[in-house]
Amino acid sequence: MQLASQPFKELRLDRVSRAFGTFNALREISLSIRKGEFIALLGPSGCGKSTALNCIAGLLGMTGGGIYVDDRRIDQLKPEDRGFGMVFQNYALFPHMTIEQNVGFGLKMRNVPKAEIAEKVKNAMALVRLTGQAHKLPGQLSGGQQQRVAIARAIVIQPPLVLMDEPLSNLDAKLRLEMRSEIRRIHNQLGSTTIYVTHDQDEALSLADRIVVLRDGQIRQVGTPRELYESPDHRDVAEFMGFRNSIPGIVAEMDGDKAVLDVAGTRLKGIARDSLKKGDKAVLVARGDDIAATSKAEGSLAGTVETIEYRGREFVGSARTETGQELIFHSRRNADLGEKVLLSVDGDRSLIFAE
Repeated sequence: MQLASQPFKELRLDRVSRAFGTFNALREISLSIRKGEFIALLGPSGCGKSTALNCIAGLLGMTGGGIYVDDRRIDQLKPEDRGFGMVFQNYALFPHMTIEQNVGFGLKMRNVPKAEIAEKVKNAMALVRLTGQAHKLPGQLSGGQQQRVAIARAIVIQPPLVLMDEPLSNLDAKLRLEMRSEIRRIHNQLGSTTIYVTHDQDEALSLADRIVVLRDGQIRQVGTPRELYESPDHRDVAEFMGFRNSIPGIVAEMDGDKAVLDVAGTRLKGIARDSLKKGDKAVLVARGDDIAATSKAEGSLAGTVETIEYRGREFVGSARTETGQELIFHSRRNADLGEKVLLSVDGDRSLIFAE
């Protein structure tokens, strides 16, 4: 069932900026989003992702640039005139209204006939799997159900674009996983475009067609989930995408994009993501599950266990190396605090950046 009306081919942000006094929350953001895409704006708190979403929605004015739907500039339009659906972090439901009234509120404000409102509300509630809940109040529903109501309210107006601002952050882990798949299902069924703000890389990886990583009000990288996960262009992007371990050293060898790093006499391999040459100072970054406890001394780093946790099929710990680096590692066996361990680094999955 295609609900989206007023379709567009492209939403374009052209050097969008937003300053709060002397603080630049957004610095000339440029981005093109195609019809039907699911875009995740990803980054740490304060990076500008929610500011960008609010500028698109019209809830915040801009201090520079423009926003276009195809060839039409829209950033001077009021929020209600843009026709976008918005899902907030805190649901923003009216507690004194029934679920049916909450979902139909936007249609009522548009003076849609009652019979048409009833039909559209019924369809929207069926889409979010809330049939039978129409006459309840928000307080009678669970957090996950309330979020479904918020989504139904956003989509019932048949928007060409749905904006979601960290919609799952108030839910527990189990509900977040359930709602994740529901949001993607609704997006596929709706046929509109979605822009989704999150600080959770797992959410972005599982939901998005493309991920936009922001930092300090600037776009650092745009790519598919696989591109961002496997081939981040910058060290800060890599760290945000899960490369939590950083190991400094000196470049000992280069062979195309393969590099060997000398770390206090231990040689570690990795894929060079910057232009490097022998003798350069560099940093190898690796995910925790790509550093493993081993019995082989050659090519391994020695460390002392500082923490260890049981995670079901394996143990995850942190160890302090002889040069002072704290490394997250995975192990099939338990370890005692203070125990000496040898850690191997997977060179095929590790990245090396200039220091």
